[in-house]
Amino acid sequence: MPWARIKRTKKPPVPHDPAWANAFVAARETVSNILGEHAVGIHHVGSTAIPDILAKPVIDILIEATSLEALDRKDVAFRKAGFIGKGEKGIEGRRYFMKDNEQGVRSHHIHAFEKGSPHIERHLAFRDYLLAYPDVARAYSQVKKRILADWRGIDDYIARKASFVVETERAALEWYRGRLPIEGPRS
Repeated sequence: MPWARIKRTKKPPVPHDPAWANAFVAARETVSNILGEHAVGIHHVGSTAIPDILAKPVIDILIEATSLEALDRKDVAFRKAGFIGKGEKGIEGRRYFMKDNEQGVRSHHIHAFEKGSPHIERHLAFRDYLLAYPDVARAYSQVKKRILADWRGIDDYIARKASFVVETERAALEWYRGRLPIEGPRS
């Protein structure tokens, strides 16, 4: 396989695994116990949250927190649970955590923001749009499949799918904002 030499954090997408939902539920419980009342919402986002599409086998978790300060005060508890904090890691107003499984392979990413951050809406809109429009989700998976056929590494993968993601995110945000008052709050 052309991706056999990829480092643990540079995994290519693989077919959907139904076990990812259970992995998220377990992680959500851990995160909820760490944050307590400071967790406004804990969401499964990213491609592992979308059935039947290719995804990098890393569970992406989105946390809505009461404040960044509350998140920062829980850094030791996150570390004890195996989530290593990396600060903002390139996105202002984010707290980013990574976790590896027992074999030392990356298994989870946490993207944590203060309630009201536009990044929360962006992540949830993209996820919900792909769930609502399976044809768009399939098209996204096909983009990934074409990239896999000519695998050149994770940086190239990210760059080659970027235009699809940007275009879809734009449509997703418009759709998401238009549906919220009619269908109620996000879940």
